[in-house]
Amino acid sequence: MNKTYYICKYTPIELLAAFGGECENLNHMPEGFERAEQITHPNLCGFGKAVLEQVLAGGIKELVLVNCCDTIRSVYDILEDTGQMDFLYMIDMLHFDEGSCSRERVAAQLKELAAAYGAYRGTSFDKKAFFQAFAPKKRMSEPHLAVLGARMGEELFRMTERAMPLPVINESCVNNRSVGAGELPRELDFDELMDWYAGELLTQLPCMRMLDSTGRKQLYQDPSLRGIIYHTVKFCDFYSFEYADIKNHTDVPLLKIESDYTLQSSGQLLTRLEAFAESLAPEMGEKKENNMGKGYFAGIDSGSTSTDVVILDRNLEIVAEVIMPTGAGAALGAERALEEALKEVSLAREDIDAVVTTGYGRSAIEVGDRSITEITCHARGAHFLDPDVRTVIDIGGQDSKVIRLGEDGSVKNFVMNDKCAAGTGRFLEMMARTMEMSLDELSKVGLTYKEDITISSMCTVFAESEIVSLVAQNKSTDDIVHGLNKAVAAKTASLVKRVGGEEKYMMTGGVARNRGLVKTLEERLGTRLVISEKSQLCGALGAALFAADMMEESSD
Repeated sequence: MNKTYYICKYTPIELLAAFGGECENLNHMPEGFERAEQITHPNLCGFGKAVLEQVLAGGIKELVLVNCCDTIRSVYDILEDTGQMDFLYMIDMLHFDEGSCSRERVAAQLKELAAAYGAYRGTSFDKKAFFQAFAPKKRMSEPHLAVLGARMGEELFRMTERAMPLPVINESCVNNRSVGAGELPRELDFDELMDWYAGELLTQLPCMRMLDSTGRKQLYQDPSLRGIIYHTVKFCDFYSFEYADIKNHTDVPLLKIESDYTLQSSGQLLTRLEAFAESLAPEMGEKKENNMGKGYFAGIDSGSTSTDVVILDRNLEIVAEVIMPTGAGAALGAERALEEALKEVSLAREDIDAVVTTGYGRSAIEVGDRSITEITCHARGAHFLDPDVRTVIDIGGQDSKVIRLGEDGSVKNFVMNDKCAAGTGRFLEMMARTMEMSLDELSKVGLTYKEDITISSMCTVFAESEIVSLVAQNKSTDDIVHGLNKAVAAKTASLVKRVGGEEKYMMTGGVARNRGLVKTLEERLGTRLVISEKSQLCGALGAALFAADMMEESSD
């Protein structure tokens, strides 16, 4: 028969196993929700849609759900209406444990499930199989990282494992199930056993849906814990509350990521994860085995808009710098930019001892010896340009980043705005196009405004409509652009607040050349921004510095 799938830690999988069921956690992240969105409301959360998408894709005929929330109730109703399930069951699990009355009610639910599932499979309760199914999770005592929070899809967890320098334990949602950890009461009859089992389900390590979730503190008070990746699902607030509490009660490094339960944001999520891993393991890779050759090192920053290259000599002086449009492909753009930089100082490719790549397209570039996230590289470059800088603001083409630095230039914390184009260089580019201006022209206006216009929406589509309306009202270009600058500055300032920004501030990236935005952001933050003439090259500079670190000095 088919496997029986489940999604909740409170699912009585041992009971299902006692009737011959083979249970599997339904926990995959689809590419999108094409099937699910044809039959459900668009506001259903991503995980609910992911469950529907997997079932509708075929192959899943048995599903046991728990009434965790309104989303799961909706999923049950939708699947029931499709009529394509062989066995679909909803358990009415209580969200609290208040003694014998609670256990009695849950035990009754378990008996009803046993009757329905046994009738479906044509089997009877096997006590031996029931006890054999218990497999309590063992706690790790070695140094490790933990994924906490809302359930994390299998694909995202594997990506997390590959990115981290230490073992990673999945302690999110269903993965921290802890039923039957003590001695099993093998002498009880079925009714007594269901009463005991109900208590085990109710009193396990609680999820955030339970009224009393204080027992979850043991997850982040583990002495062997070296870092936390806290995962939330878009539109699910329960675990966001816990994140705020953990943030105030732990000293271990903490990264928060959010997914919509699809694979569509994998690139941005990987950047966050790799940057966090780099902050945990500051040594950026092993030294190259060969001794230093001619003493030149290159950094390539492959952004969505431009590809920047910096070449350093053995004295860490910049001998070549190139900024070129990325074009259709990151790999080709990187090769062209590196070639131009080499021509600038009459060097050949073999004269470069090490190359480090960074930026949006870093993983696609084959000419590098190592790839490092733009977060770490911008931090390194900013520290090199001004060691007193403690907060770096980078408004990139695809996302905006605010990075807090330690005294040694290491990344202490960072936040990214990568949900949409709001507040990014792409947003400014689209607004410039709407106003029939170039980005360069846009960067030079907005300084001498007269009317203090407010752009009410940061959504690119709605903001574009506002701009069109303002142009139709004959509002001046300076006034409209100042309104845009205010909107981007407000969005950026909120990121600064989230990361705990502090003096000195440096703005990096190409948007640092936008004088109107820089001035507006300075007013919003109440401080001056350090704007280096090398601001757009900061990521490539940091990458080149890491390339220099890779080389071992000759012992001669």
